[in-house]
Amino acid sequence: MAVTTEQVADAMYELVAEYQGKKKFKASDLTKAMIEKFGEAEVDKKLCKAAIRTLMDSGRCIYTYWGGSFIELPPKEGSEGGG
Repeated sequence: MAVTTEQVADAMYELVAEYQGKKKFKASDLTKAMIEKFGEAEVDKKLCKAAIRTLMDSGRCIYTYWGGSFIELPPKEGSEGGG
């Protein structure tokens, strides 16, 4: 069964959400994690790149820059502890 871009995007989102505030992921980190999860026969770099684009275009994730580009969840409006 072929893995869809949306399935990979959902898996990436879950991974980023799970580690939010604990670990920052580069695009290459997410690509490696998805190849491990689904297997090389099902997922390649091109599919992962498309999944990352899906996450960015939908606003579910954003790029941040801290000495390198990282993929994170966007900040919540009126986040906790905000005065």
